[in-house]
Amino acid sequence: MTLRWRGIWVGLLALVMFYLAVPSFFSEEERLENGWIRDQGLNLGLDLQGGIHWLLRIDTDTAVRQEMERVQSVLQERLEEKDMAQVELHLLESNELEVSDASDEIRALIGDEFETIQVARQDGTLRLVLTDEWRRGVVQRGVQQALEVLRKRVDGLGVREPVIAPQGAERILVQMPGEIDPRRARSILEGTTFLEFKLVLGAAPNEDLLRAQDPEGLGEDQQIAVARNDDGSVSTAYLLPQTPVLTGAMLEDARLGYDRRNRPVVLFRWNSQGTGIFRKFTAENIDRQLAIIVDEEVISAPVIQSRIGRQGQIEGQFTAQEAADLAVALRSGALPIPLIVEEERSVGPALGADSIQKGLRSVLIGGVLVVAFMITYYQTSGFLATVALMLNLLIILGLMGLAGATLTLPGIAGLVLTVGMAVDANVIIFERIREELRAGKSVRNAVQAGFRRSRLTILDANITTMIAAVVLLYYGRGPVQGFGVTLAIGIVSSVFCALIVTRLFVDLVLARGAGTLRV
Repeated sequence: MTLRWRGIWVGLLALVMFYLAVPSFFSEEERLENGWIRDQGLNLGLDLQGGIHWLLRIDTDTAVRQEMERVQSVLQERLEEKDMAQVELHLLESNELEVSDASDEIRALIGDEFETIQVARQDGTLRLVLTDEWRRGVVQRGVQQALEVLRKRVDGLGVREPVIAPQGAERILVQMPGEIDPRRARSILEGTTFLEFKLVLGAAPNEDLLRAQDPEGLGEDQQIAVARNDDGSVSTAYLLPQTPVLTGAMLEDARLGYDRRNRPVVLFRWNSQGTGIFRKFTAENIDRQLAIIVDEEVISAPVIQSRIGRQGQIEGQFTAQEAADLAVALRSGALPIPLIVEEERSVGPALGADSIQKGLRSVLIGGVLVVAFMITYYQTSGFLATVALMLNLLIILGLMGLAGATLTLPGIAGLVLTVGMAVDANVIIFERIREELRAGKSVRNAVQAGFRRSRLTILDANITTMIAAVVLLYYGRGPVQGFGVTLAIGIVSSVFCALIVTRLFVDLVLARGAGTLRV
């Protein structure tokens, strides 16, 4: 490729990188206000723009109890199949399952069904408890399920580039950059948000009056749930069956909407299985009340006026924000295990702005020192390397802006490191050129040999560093991953600028006269 075309391609690359990097210097509001600026750029991390940091722990006791309840249910079914329903099963507060019969037949049945469960004989009964391996598996599955639900909920809040990652065996790290209401976000993350639809069997102003309607008391398959006013007082108590008609597990979508009176509602849509069940149920129960229950509290109990198919809406005394949050929680699904907040920190925007200033100052100081050394020691060649270094930084910002990457304080540290590493390749090249000049070669031949002999050395050195950057990207989380992103992009850009851009600048100088190049 001729020198002119090389110059044209590098010039076009510089313009494209500038176009990609410009939005990074503007806030999101400024990008939207200026239509000529593309709405994309670097996302600032929690340490640069502020936000919320949580360390959550799953409730391991609840996780183990839920698993023991499953064991109890499975074992009860097996006993009934064997005509041994007289054997009693009791789940104790210690999360141990007590079996009233300690015979060898029962022990064999338990061993066939649960190979790894621990069995202890005590006072003519058996005590079943999860093994350590089983318990760790239960906790691990709980963490993975919670991660999926949290990711859906945070995405529903519209947070850009959140960090949601496991921390150890039982904990989850959540970082949400930007201006977010901590109380609102916490309620969404912690809430189990379990949706149920149940037929109303009876209603009264309060629970006492509802119980008085049936002197014989509640049946085993019945329960009472209440609806509350804005002040928290009970408005209505409802008698409901234990088994729901449908649950939120069959929801396909949930969105904020408005009714004919412009009141906020939650619009929902069932999947194919839920649609069939709901259509049949509503057709058979016209003019009866259907209770919509969220986390064991009745949100509303409308009268079924006609057959309802795939779509419906949830009405209640909530604001638009509350309806939107409820839709997010329903859309993401219920948390299988409650979460406990162990650590909560809020990083203010002022602290983030101060971090940006200090980070940019460090990049500037490091760049000035490197430039001063290169120009002093390598003269004209050092100046050309400095120009290539400026283009290198522009390429890094442009590629990060194109990828929508997140810039964190460790990422700025990666930029500082890139400034120092970027000149390493140029130093290798210039020293090779000096060796060729001392050997008696002409300037043109020395430049050609210097770049050729340096290429493999530069690639070898940067490939080993790239391996470390890839490891940080793959295994790192949060700030560590941010450092790895900047380092990986910086390595690629530095090699390109050293072997292509610096060579172009040197050839341009040589085209004007070999005597103008000083190494």
